Amino acid sequence: MNLEEYFTRTGYKGSTEKQDLETLTDIFQHHIRAVPFENLSIHCGEEITLELEHVYNKIVRRQRGGWCMENNQLLGWVLKRLGYDTSFLGAYVFNPHQNAYATLMTHLVVKVVIDGKAYVVDGGFGVSYQMWQPMELVSGKDQPQAPGVFRFTEKNGVWYLEKMRRKQYIPNQSFSNSDLLEKKECRKVYMFSLEPRTVEDFRFQCTYLQTSPDSLFTKKSICALQTTDGFRALIGWTFTETTYNYKENMDLVEFVTLEDEEVEKTLKEKFNITLDRKLVPINVKGFYTI
Repeated sequence: MNLEEYFTRTGYKGSTEKQDLETLTDIFQHHIRAVPFENLSIHCGEEITLELEHVYNKIVRRQRGGWCMENNQLLGWVLKRLGYDTSFLGAYVFNPHQNAYATLMTHLVVKVVIDGKAYVVDGGFGVSYQMWQPMELVSGKDQPQAPGVFRFTEKNGVWYLEKMRRKQYIPNQSFSNSDLLEKKECRKVYMFSLEPRTVEDFRFQCTYLQTSPDSLFTKKSICALQTTDGFRALIGWTFTETTYNYKENMDLVEFVTLEDEEVEKTLKEKFNITLDRKLVPINVKGFYTI
């Protein structure tokens, strides 16, 4: 495992000497535009493990993506190797269909401290809730980014992340009521505390999420990648491409349904992913919004 190979994977060619916010942001943005958020291993008969060497081999050498426990663990390792003050936090994801936060801590994020200021760096959420810049850990402050306006609020030691989105224009009106579309303009994303976590704290969750019939990740095959002006996602057979702010305060959301034989071709062309095993797409209704 070495940083040069990782930076070749993400295309980052900037400084590795400075531990400032500008460098952190640049490294982070290269990661989310090169490494997809995806759970495809579950749907092609592969086990997802949390050993760092395995994560590194999967993402860097096999040109795959991963979910939060993989993406953010790798990102945290890179930043620590570069000299950043980093630690892991654990979050409880909001389920819009149940209108409640999960009771299981399933989301791993990275906290980075620069010149006494703390930031949350999360390269493992995907779709429109993927932040594009490190977020300063302050309560009640709107933090506008290309995907929309993010905000943390803190109450009794618990931190909450929410995102305000723009209006959406969907040219293919047959998808205008898709269960994949988030209808609310303000959406809760997750909650967390500042208690430091380790990868060991996520062992059970890693197994549960890829085996339980109640897990979102067994109900949907997901691959999402940020672009320079939005993101693209493949959920089951549904391919979506979102362009942020294509008109004033409006995002363009384009949908298309793929045939079976188009799925793996789309993974290669749109996400630069080639799978070793046959993918079995799945998209059970509900449970997930973009």
